[in-house]
Amino acid sequence: MYEYMGFGMGGFMGLLWLVPLGLLIWAAVMVFDSKKEQRKSALDILQERYAKGEIDKQEYNEKQRDLQV
Repeated sequence: MYEYMGFGMGGFMGLLWLVPLGLLIWAAVMVFDSKKEQRKSALDILQERYAKGEIDKQEYNEKQRDLQV
């Protein structure tokens, strides 16, 4: 009665372990990605802001000189 496609209850319970395992892997990837974002240097952030158009070339050059001192 409980056997379907060769799994049975033991196989079903084994498949249930895939859910927490998948969540654990997903959480580890999220933690790694968030730490990766925190390691950006000030120059990297400045370049991103310039690329996005948040600052103009003059402000970019001024801030770049300030950071390289």
